[in-house]
Amino acid sequence: MIRPDLLRTFVRVTELASFTQAGEQLGLPRSTVSEHVQALEELLGTRLLQRTTRRVTATQDGLVLYERSKDMLAQLDELQGLFRQDDEALGGRLRVDMPTVMARKLVMPRLGEFLARHPALELEVSCTDRRVDLVREGFDCVVRVGAVNDPSVVARTLGQFPQVTCASPSYLAERGVPQSLDDLAVHQLIHYVTVLGARPPGFEYLHQGEVRYIPMGGALSVNNAEAYESAAMGGLGIIQVPVHGVLDDLEAGRLVQVLGHIPLPPMEISLLYAHRRLPQRVRAFMQWLTQLLGEPGVLGSPVIARP
Repeated sequence: MIRPDLLRTFVRVTELASFTQAGEQLGLPRSTVSEHVQALEELLGTRLLQRTTRRVTATQDGLVLYERSKDMLAQLDELQGLFRQDDEALGGRLRVDMPTVMARKLVMPRLGEFLARHPALELEVSCTDRRVDLVREGFDCVVRVGAVNDPSVVARTLGQFPQVTCASPSYLAERGVPQSLDDLAVHQLIHYVTVLGARPPGFEYLHQGEVRYIPMGGALSVNNAEAYESAAMGGLGIIQVPVHGVLDDLEAGRLVQVLGHIPLPPMEISLLYAHRRLPQRVRAFMQWLTQLLGEPGVLGSPVIARP
């Protein structure tokens, strides 16, 4: 009989192409990872991984086992929780990645509620604005804000962040307050890009339900949400951001909403995971996060501070 822990180890080695990285993510010594793979190969009577000094790759038999193992492990997770009636029974480790500002302002202040429901669960949270590779970096799920264009993962929509256009009082005092889209011709936009060097699309807005862009000048491009907001407060230009990230700054007058009559497209909040069968611990986190985001005021409209 094949032990599930052998399959879990094999899956991680295959996805990461590394015994060392698999051991780090599983909390196992490299020697134990190697022993697990060898035991599995002996049980099945075939070589599953091709090892070289630089890389580990799956053989043809290994690829077949990898695809079957992912489904089997997901079904096993589901089966283990099928007859559990209490939340406390949910255990294991859950690895999640989410945007930095969302983690700091929305999730972390309330995360104790989720852990109190599931005291046997170990949670690892990565906070970054980088588009992580869910599979290769070993995440159970990823919270992503914005468009999802990856057919290799499953995406569940959790909600939408309304956006706001804003700038600092000092910037507006120097450049003037734009009253229309035409006024943007003499303004600077701080560009947010996921990859530095990418061409920014410009000022984003909705026209009759269709997303449109106006090219704008701007000397600064950033790939981090907190740097984006700080640059705006430093008077470097106009930004377009989810309301939740700048609500405190709007209320305090550090930022001021402009062009409030110009509708902006909301930003989708999605939970991404790799397998069609959703593990119970991922489902529990998704349900809790959906409930949190659905609370009144969490994603609501900003309080506008006037210049």
